[in-house]
Amino acid sequence: MSQPERSAIEQAIAGYTVPDLERDLVSAGAIESIDIDGGRVTVAVRLGYPAASVREQLVAALRESIEAVGGVESAEVRIDWTIGMAKVQTGAERIENVGNIIAVASAKGGVGKSTTAANLALALRAEGARVGVLDADIYGPSQPRMLGIDGQPETIGDKAFKPMSGHGISAMSIGFLVDTESPMIWRGPMVTQALEQMLYSTRWPQLDYLIVDLPPGTGDIQLTLAQKVPLSGAIIVTTPQEIALLDARKGLKMFEKVSVPILGIVENMSLHVCSNCGHEEPIFGSGGGEKMAADYDVRLLGQLPLELSIRTQADSGEPTVVADPDSNAAVRYREIARRAAAALSRESSVPQGFPKIKIVED
Repeated sequence: MSQPERSAIEQAIAGYTVPDLERDLVSAGAIESIDIDGGRVTVAVRLGYPAASVREQLVAALRESIEAVGGVESAEVRIDWTIGMAKVQTGAERIENVGNIIAVASAKGGVGKSTTAANLALALRAEGARVGVLDADIYGPSQPRMLGIDGQPETIGDKAFKPMSGHGISAMSIGFLVDTESPMIWRGPMVTQALEQMLYSTRWPQLDYLIVDLPPGTGDIQLTLAQKVPLSGAIIVTTPQEIALLDARKGLKMFEKVSVPILGIVENMSLHVCSNCGHEEPIFGSGGGEKMAADYDVRLLGQLPLELSIRTQADSGEPTVVADPDSNAAVRYREIARRAAAALSRESSVPQGFPKIKIVED
């Protein structure tokens, strides 16, 4: 039996579209090497985003495609990832040890933005990334409770904070520094100054992603934050309800104005799932997130259900991804996190695949 050609192997790999990437691994530049030894083929893949929960699924799909090539007796596929640094908007100062900053925004309160941000951060960690959370909602900080963190951060010298930790996530929030039951009667400049201090004065550990839970709205505070925080991308959270979509569109356009890439849209509370009988009903309407994604040529990252358990788990300090990791909702959060990270990897300054170079002396 003749040895298979490399081009045939590449063609077989290119025939499989990776769901999270929405493209094949050859065109994505993720093939690190292809070794052919008779009928034995070994392929090394290096992704630009974490994908721990689907690694074996990808391996099986690629192995099946490769073994269908004539002359291939067996195929071994190895998958790993290197998370690079995506570019940020012009003029924004990068933060030491932080690779990529992703804003989670809603432009409207009450759509589940903070719950989504906490679960996406935990989902990225579950997929194999180093993750932090910055709670930028100065007026209504909720990440301390959602991540189950109490107390105040340690100070390093006179001007720096050591971030708090919950479920393996590094976190900083104004909720760690003030009495959460006292109202924050601060004007816009004070809010942005407080956020900048938390962002730049926190000694973050090495992070692949820092998730920023932005306050709702599209006013001066949100615009200033979008301009000053070195953002690699933004995720817009909405519900299918038209009144929520009106504000979500404003949020999307705000990021466009400051040249921050939109990684996609998350439609929260897409379906109400009855906790007694499991009946599903679109009480906030349907198709809104999908239509918005189509209108602005961005990806609908996923749709999340309106379930009692998601709320109770977040309130108890153990969000769904850690409280019930095998649940349908947790699987959806991880899927959304991978899709967003995959979209960001296209902007990465680190090449995702390197061809193997062999030097042959004459």
